[in-house]
Amino acid sequence: MSLCVAVLIASEFMPVSLLTPIAAELGVTEGQTGQAISISGIFAVLTSLFISGLTRRLDRRVVLLAFSATLVLSAAIVTFAPNYAVLMLGRALLGVAIGGFWSMSTAIVMRLVPADSVPKGLAMINAGNAIAATISAPLGSLLGDYIGWRGAFFLVVPLAPGA
Repeated sequence: MSLCVAVLIASEFMPVSLLTPIAAELGVTEGQTGQAISISGIFAVLTSLFISGLTRRLDRRVVLLAFSATLVLSAAIVTFAPNYAVLMLGRALLGVAIGGFWSMSTAIVMRLVPADSVPKGLAMINAGNAIAATISAPLGSLLGDYIGWRGAFFLVVPLAPGA
């Protein structure tokens, strides 16, 4: 779960360091490209508000696998986005994965580990968050320089299923 958090957060914040190349290639302004970060946040909030009710009767493992699949799909869509609208679609799907995962993560940790280990389990999840938030923008910039912005996003695709 910590790896999933790291991949989700890295995917969420990676565009911060790649706004200029994304904007240049897609023919939009850097400000418009910055909205790719906002749209994932909006969809994360909306998903987190409604997902519990929608998935109440489903096996949580299946739901988490669906969110991992959504993360993979999002990364693939962003990687191959031919235009701004498709980029935004991919980023919206990322928001769905983020909101769904975060809304369920604490409850899942509480079910997976013994009661006396819950604080340690939550700390491990949040460690993935902290690490990814710290390194995602600089790593995105470095990768963008060497393999392009699409390559940086493509690297998320093989990491997500392991999460």
